Amino acid sequence: MSVKNILSNIFPIAEWLPRYQKSHLSGDLSAGLTVGVMLIPQGMAYAMLAGLPPIHGLYAVTIPLLVYAFMGTSRQLAVGPVAMVSLLAAAGIGALEPQTTADYLTYAFTLAFLVGIIQMGMGLLRMGFVVNFLSHPVLSGFTSAAAIIIGLSQIKHLFKIELPRSEHAHEIIWALANNIKDIHWITFALGAAGIIIIKYGKKIHKRFPAPLAAVVFGIIAVTFFNLEESGVVVLGSVPSGLPGLSMPSFNGHTWAQLFPVALAISLVGFAESFAVAKAIQQRHKDYELRPNQELIALGGANIGAAFFQGYPVTGGFSRTAVNDQAGAKTTMASIISAALIVLTLLFLTGLFVNLPSAILAAVVLVAVAGLIDFKEPVALWKKDRSDFAMLLTTFIATLTLGIEAGIIAGMVLSLIAVIYRASRPHMARLGRIPGTNIFRNIDRFDQLETAEDTLIVRIDGALYFANTTFIRNSIDQWLEKTPTAKRLLLDLSAVPHIDSSAAHALHEWIDEWQKANMTVSFSGTHGPVRDILQKWNIIQQVGENQCYLSLSDAVNEKQNAAHLTYVLESR
Repeated sequence: MSVKNILSNIFPIAEWLPRYQKSHLSGDLSAGLTVGVMLIPQGMAYAMLAGLPPIHGLYAVTIPLLVYAFMGTSRQLAVGPVAMVSLLAAAGIGALEPQTTADYLTYAFTLAFLVGIIQMGMGLLRMGFVVNFLSHPVLSGFTSAAAIIIGLSQIKHLFKIELPRSEHAHEIIWALANNIKDIHWITFALGAAGIIIIKYGKKIHKRFPAPLAAVVFGIIAVTFFNLEESGVVVLGSVPSGLPGLSMPSFNGHTWAQLFPVALAISLVGFAESFAVAKAIQQRHKDYELRPNQELIALGGANIGAAFFQGYPVTGGFSRTAVNDQAGAKTTMASIISAALIVLTLLFLTGLFVNLPSAILAAVVLVAVAGLIDFKEPVALWKKDRSDFAMLLTTFIATLTLGIEAGIIAGMVLSLIAVIYRASRPHMARLGRIPGTNIFRNIDRFDQLETAEDTLIVRIDGALYFANTTFIRNSIDQWLEKTPTAKRLLLDLSAVPHIDSSAAHALHEWIDEWQKANMTVSFSGTHGPVRDILQKWNIIQQVGENQCYLSLSDAVNEKQNAAHLTYVLESR
């Protein structure tokens, strides 16, 4: 592999930048400015959600955004703080009970570093497939519950009432019910106006910067009507200048405490990021999306956040959609967005002194409202009750036990579902369609021909240690229903593999069946499976004359040319 290819694999920007077309600049410029404007209020709002000073939300969209622009394979993905990751960060850091703001910041930097190491390690080890263990129902249940918790956590800023910092929905709701009488109506009016502007501003034009408009409205209202004197909480002094270097903690105890939430953020962040990147890439066929490189790029972005006063980041749904709609053709748009944030940090932070916290709460509330999925549970209830149960369990676990417990419960449920389904492969008793050599499931089709002395069973899946008991029990039940059967014909055409445990079990079964004067036959085995049967002497056990190329040969007992071909292929 040439140096150029190696470089483009590590930094995909090296592949397209030398061929950058001037015609792409207008779209990238428009998208970069649009998303940059969007990132300013979002970054500050999500940092506040994470329990950090708002300025760190802007720091999190400088270096991380540039790192992803150089290393990412998606040309439209907009990386930065998101609501889900911010809440996970707040939950994980809060559990450590930091005593000072400096401690809290150190934990945030450390968390970003751990997320970066985990994601980069997964990418280098080509473990992008791991995220597949977060099934869609689990992600839907978790996301909807987390969105509700996020929304509830912002009520205190919208109403200006005292609520506990908690990730348990029932605790927040109980406190809200007890303190609802203390609503600060001016603050609420500002927040409600902000929600209306953000929610309906897009109707003016799809590129209208509604969140920024809400920020401008809030600042103007506070400034001209002296609302701070009336009790409205504002950001106050916001530091200017570029982020300085920061240092995560390398304390082993701290790492051990933060690792569970870092792993959750790594998986959830990548799942969210890759899902939106893949959806957008379907509309752009001029580049390839590489999941393992995406992990490496997101890992690099998070490591960058750790050393430049940021906190964990990932690709965001809303920003990426806006980036694409605004005309982004390459990650040059992200570079332009980062440049706009840098200009803001250098020259414009003073404008945010009178920004009400209620407006930032409005930004978060509108963003997370779209994450609550009502359609998926309804569809699953009608079409797949087992997946509905997984969604509902994850949803309830997240609401009641917390964010970390919810995602862990979801992952465990997904794994249990995979193991359960793999341990119960589909099996069928077969009969022949009259006048043909086509065999079908007798439980699905009527008027199939069956022989009284033969039970034909098809196994649709690999035979391995976890499903041997189920397979044997199923065959035994069918044999009981067919007391006249003297021959068991196993159709292995849908069996891709047999492991050693299943080979041992199969050997024992055949021995028992043969002692009961039952003839055992095989049909349709693939080459790799035939090799396994040969190695474990199972073909010799049943007899080479009981191995057939197809079910029709086995039923018609064509043991001449068909059997000879089978034996030759096996050897």
